[in-house]
Amino acid sequence: MTPSPKSPPENLLARWGFSWRGLRDNRHGEWWLAAQLLLIAAHLLPPWPAPGSWGYAWPLPLAISGAVLLVVGLVLAAQALFNLGASLSPLPQPMAGAALVTRGAYGRCRHPLYQAILLCSLGVSLALGSLLHLGLCLALVAVLGGKARREERALMAVHPGYADYRAATPAIMPRLPWLDWRT
Repeated sequence: MTPSPKSPPENLLARWGFSWRGLRDNRHGEWWLAAQLLLIAAHLLPPWPAPGSWGYAWPLPLAISGAVLLVVGLVLAAQALFNLGASLSPLPQPMAGAALVTRGAYGRCRHPLYQAILLCSLGVSLALGSLLHLGLCLALVAVLGGKARREERALMAVHPGYADYRAATPAIMPRLPWLDWRT
C-alpha cells in the first residue's frame, strides 16, 4: 500500500517550514508569527474606552483619516504579496531556494507587509479612537520589529547581496529608529 500524497495545505505548510517541533522550540520563528497573529486578531475587539465615554465625540476627520489609512495599508499589502509571489512565507525563516525580492514594494522598504500591517493597525486605532487599539498597534511595532530582525539575520546568511540591499533600503518605516535600522 502506498502512502497517500499530502494535501496542498500540508505541502504549503511543510514548504514554509512549519512543524510540531517548531511550535515547541521556535526553530523557524513560529512564536513571532503566533504573537503577530494574536495581535492582529485582537483588533477585532471593541474600542476601549468606548467612543464618547470621555464626554466628547471622536472627531470625524480623525475617523475618516483612520479609514483611509486602513485602505492604504490593505492596498500596500496586496502589492507586497503580489511582488513576493512564490517567496512568500509567514515565518521569519526564508524558504529554501526562495529568491530575494528587491523590486516593487520591496524597493520602497525591506518589509512592506509589516509596513502595511502597521498602517492598517494605526488606521483602525484612528478610526475607532481606541486606546486599546493604539496599544495593540504599539505591541505590533515591537513584535514586527523583532520578527524582521530575526528574518534579516537569516536572509544575510542565505543571500550574499542582502547586505547591500539592507544598507540602501529602509526596513519598515524610514527614519523611525525601531522600524529602520539601516547599516
